Amino acid sequence: MGFFIPLFSNLHSDLDNNLSPVLKAFLAGSISGTCSTVLFQPLDLVKTRLQSSSQVATMSSRPGLAGTIGMMDILSGIVQREHMFALWKGMTPSLTRCVPGVGLYFASMHWMKTTFTDGRPTPAQAMTIGVAARSLSGICLIPITVVKTRVESGEYAYRGVSDALKMIYRNEGLRGLSCGLVPTLFRDAPFSGLYLVFYSQIKQALPKELMVGDLAAPTHFTCGLLAGVLASLVTQPADVIKTKMQLYPGRYRSILHVMVFLHQKYGVKGYFKGLMPRMLRRTLIAAMAWTIYEQLTQSIGLK
Repeated sequence: MGFFIPLFSNLHSDLDNNLSPVLKAFLAGSISGTCSTVLFQPLDLVKTRLQSSSQVATMSSRPGLAGTIGMMDILSGIVQREHMFALWKGMTPSLTRCVPGVGLYFASMHWMKTTFTDGRPTPAQAMTIGVAARSLSGICLIPITVVKTRVESGEYAYRGVSDALKMIYRNEGLRGLSCGLVPTLFRDAPFSGLYLVFYSQIKQALPKELMVGDLAAPTHFTCGLLAGVLASLVTQPADVIKTKMQLYPGRYRSILHVMVFLHQKYGVKGYFKGLMPRMLRRTLIAAMAWTIYEQLTQSIGLK
């Protein structure tokens, strides 16, 4: 985190002269997305494996693990059966999706905040801006989201992102490239809207002295952690449905079909499979991304 701030401070004058505020926001968001994606990719991988039927079935067949599969079981299983770096499987599609996605999210959010509000949106405005910004990036990048989910599951053998996109289009058409879009939006848009509401309100409730100097970064990070916990809880069912639809497009005909299956097989707890690694990842990744974004936007003259 500290590496990027001096770098952007040195480029401050060039950025002021050559880049619009929206492009600055895109650049800051892309860098924050890169840092957080690389650091927390193992949590996303574990979450996807927990939601994958075949992975859980494989783990359940091991002595002593039937019915007790958890985050640490999946984590240790990956390291034992593969290797430590397998925890970063899916990194390429994750970066392909998250870096421009986070940049687009922050850029569109900055444009809407400065265009439609005075820069300090009300809770309702913050919710609307967060939902709109995340929906835009989610729709644009849904094919990469499908590839990312399948690579992380370990159930598909693709040679790369472009190979995956070609194979999905050849075998499943445009429907395959966009499968799970609705639950993805139901997951990401409310998460971003709720997150922005809580993050903005927590920041405004704190003394301004905490937002400057050495206290700024830890304060922003703490605000992000608090905002992420509730947003993750509310949107977890949509994440489970999204993963099922993207991994098994031939098995599930609709969102309702997935919901019926989950309820019949697992009950209410089925909607919260993978909650712990996702909550850890989404909360930490959002907190880190916002912290880096806040620091960079100050360094490059957006604040």
